[in-house]
Amino acid sequence: MILERFMTKHLPGIERELDRCLPAETAYPEKLHAAMRYSILGGGKRLRALLALAATEMVAKDRFGKLQKAAYRLAAAAEMIHGYSLIHDDLPCMDDDDFRRGKPSNHKVFGEALAVLSGDALLTESFVLLAQLEELGVPSQVVTKVIWEMAQAGGSRGLIGGQAVDLESEGVSISAATLEYIHTHKTGALFRAVLRCGAMIAGADDQELDSITKYAECFGLCFQITDDILDVVGDEAKLGKKVGSDAEQQKVTYVSLYGLDEARRLAVDTMEKAKAAVADFQPESDVLCRLAEYVVQRDH
Repeated sequence: MILERFMTKHLPGIERELDRCLPAETAYPEKLHAAMRYSILGGGKRLRALLALAATEMVAKDRFGKLQKAAYRLAAAAEMIHGYSLIHDDLPCMDDDDFRRGKPSNHKVFGEALAVLSGDALLTESFVLLAQLEELGVPSQVVTKVIWEMAQAGGSRGLIGGQAVDLESEGVSISAATLEYIHTHKTGALFRAVLRCGAMIAGADDQELDSITKYAECFGLCFQITDDILDVVGDEAKLGKKVGSDAEQQKVTYVSLYGLDEARRLAVDTMEKAKAAVADFQPESDVLCRLAEYVVQRDH
């Protein structure tokens, strides 16, 4: 019930913030803005947004009300970065997926060129939102750190670097270390950034930030292992995309490297490590603990 109450409390606010922060569909050039809104609104687990809010709440405690607007703006920026990465990930030159979140991928609706541009625009727009945090009460020096953190997560030493190595690794044998690099960068880097940034705008000290970072790294890993498992045994109707794409593209995954049973064990082990990392924050860390359990138990 803890997680359900948290999601009921915040998901409507996340959707309103995204709708408010995205350019209107009637703003020129209309088709570009329609493509941006198509991929961001009306779907998705909003996991990165929820993590940002949970980290802010956990550190801020009874001060969260004063930080709520800034936390929602950070959450919206995180969802835009994530949305851009999905649009590009689905392109024929990347993972070549025709469906995302149960509906046609952006490029299937708007064409490849506009899909590229809408992804580029979402990434750029996310930093417009982050730059607004000072107006919402976050000290300027913290805003600078947040922008740096999110830029690092999204760049060649983060998400894009992981995607590049992932592409290079298709159809070839790779080591466990390379697989870990792919997933800690392609998937884990943004999780790490949103959790750290949520804690930073709440004024986390070095020890608190270290604990949250450990949680984030374990969370990202158990999320990706579960993703690999779902690509083998998941329900396409619930996932909103086809399963078996990893094997089709000859990608090495935690399942192909370790087997299904061992991958499941690894997912549970990393989930427990994530929960242990924020144990000192109890009871404020209850939501983060439930989110870690959710990613391992999820079916989509």
